Amino acid sequence: MRLLLVEDDFRLRTLIATGLQESGHSVEEVASAENGYNMALSGGFDAFILDVMLPEGEEAGFQLARRLREEGNATPILFLTARADLDSRLTGLDAGGDDYLSKPFDFRELRARLSALVRRSAGQPSNEVSLPGGFKLQLLRRQVTDAAKSNVPLTPREFELLESLALHPERAYAREELISRVWSGQPDVDSRVVDVYVGNLRRKLGEGVILTVRGHGYRLGEVSR
Repeated sequence: MRLLLVEDDFRLRTLIATGLQESGHSVEEVASAENGYNMALSGGFDAFILDVMLPEGEEAGFQLARRLREEGNATPILFLTARADLDSRLTGLDAGGDDYLSKPFDFRELRARLSALVRRSAGQPSNEVSLPGGFKLQLLRRQVTDAAKSNVPLTPREFELLESLALHPERAYAREELISRVWSGQPDVDSRVVDVYVGNLRRKLGEGVILTVRGHGYRLGEVSR
């Protein structure tokens, strides 16, 4: 997943971003509502993680969410805040938030809630996403199994690339967009690295799992029903 994290506490922001990146996710991090808004406009995110209390005010996260929703941005929003009272939770939901996680929190719950938000947004009701060739993508376990339910070993980058394609199977992604989602924050990543990773996945899962869209990039292959 490619995630936008808006959190003004440097220590907590770094902790969250590092943990999510170690789980194979791509994270853009900013410290204010205004920078979060500008980053959100660039698009391509699977979910936004918003603190409520930001430098612009005690409810700046709510205001940011409301602004994005009024402009038609439907990206899932998870509020992350120390304000756990019912009124605050209801305000967050009314502002357009999809979920609300109170600080302090267990990092495993953060990962699970984000995966659930993205699955719902992508029309995937369960933890399991079907792939061509009888393979299954296990979102929470971050693994792929074959038809015999045996684990297929993938590197974190391979999984993240496959997950990006699988969560939006109707979309064709340009190489540059896949780089921004999977290799975010790494400068000078050559577009050919995407071809290398696609080749690795095809060797492990078969040629039909990822299709080449000539002149554009890649998309997920057709899943037999």
